[in-house]
Amino acid sequence: MARYVVQLRQDVERWVSSGLIDRPTAEKLVSDAERRDRRSFGPGAALAMMAALLFGAGVLIFIAANWEAFPRLVRVASLFALIIGGYVGGAFAKLKDYSAIGEALWIVAAAAFGGSLALIGQMYHMSGDESVAILTWCVATALAAVALRSGPLTVAAVAIADVWLSGAFTGGLTGYASYGNPNLFLPIVAVLFGISYWTPSRAARHLILLSLIAYVTWFALEGDSFEAAFMMACVSAGLFAVAHIAPAEVDNIVRINRRLPIHALIGFLVAMMVIQFDQDGEGRFALTAGVTLAGIVVALVLQGHESRGLRWIAYLAFAVELCLIYAITMGTMLGTAGFFIFAAVLLGLLALLIIRLERRMGNRAPQAEGGRA
Repeated sequence: MARYVVQLRQDVERWVSSGLIDRPTAEKLVSDAERRDRRSFGPGAALAMMAALLFGAGVLIFIAANWEAFPRLVRVASLFALIIGGYVGGAFAKLKDYSAIGEALWIVAAAAFGGSLALIGQMYHMSGDESVAILTWCVATALAAVALRSGPLTVAAVAIADVWLSGAFTGGLTGYASYGNPNLFLPIVAVLFGISYWTPSRAARHLILLSLIAYVTWFALEGDSFEAAFMMACVSAGLFAVAHIAPAEVDNIVRINRRLPIHALIGFLVAMMVIQFDQDGEGRFALTAGVTLAGIVVALVLQGHESRGLRWIAYLAFAVELCLIYAITMGTMLGTAGFFIFAAVLLGLLALLIIRLERRMGNRAPQAEGGRA
């Protein structure tokens, strides 16, 4: 965010000198950006959150280590005091305009609630499994996020839901716990996605989209790899196309600052990687590798100028794909060399074409403005 403010100051000065906006408007724009920057989650807020998590973990570990030394009433009272103190202290810090500290204390309280479920259940020998405990923890954190309108608590609830999903696929901590149907994850994250609009938490929506990619990938690896991965690749490609054609309309729905193409590209790349590892013959692998490279190039051409993050993901995926192609086809060195040369010539011609088109479009813009004048 700080980098954005610096860039905005430079742009505003250029706009003022060009006569596009007046000085009072420029000052208002910069002032508004600086206010938002002060409220953003910066390094200080991150350190406060880490300190809170360490403090909460330390207190819980201390209580657990000395569990038998405390009377039963003291144990329960200590846990409830940590939960209530975290929520009340966080609200007080919020009222005093210490937003980062307040959010950190709320995270401590949410973590203490999860620890309390385990410790109290152990103390009273309550029957139940870890699946129910994790879901209860997730629901309680989500309710706290709604009541306090807290973005970090929403992210925490999504993270707890991810822990439950991991346990549903792996059998939990013991490897044999019964978590039930992993498809329960879908309505859970649907509710959390809706909560993220109220909190509001863009980070939670990003995490949910990445979690859905992990969910489908896990299903693909556990069952019919090709069918699930192919479906994810098609859906990802469709979402990328829709986000490119109607970016404003799509972002009005998902509200992730026009970053849906990045998630769509990640989903497409993960799906194609699963498909490639599932292929037996070199002919099929060559086809899926070609589709993957084509998808990377299309993403760069259509959305590369909009997002630096998308460009870096595409560059990394391109390098990984070339390494994978080399590793699989290294038995035929001549064929591999020929493929690299062909790919280099093709991409070079495409880059030359894009550069020429951009220059022509740049030259036409001033002429069009002059004609309208």
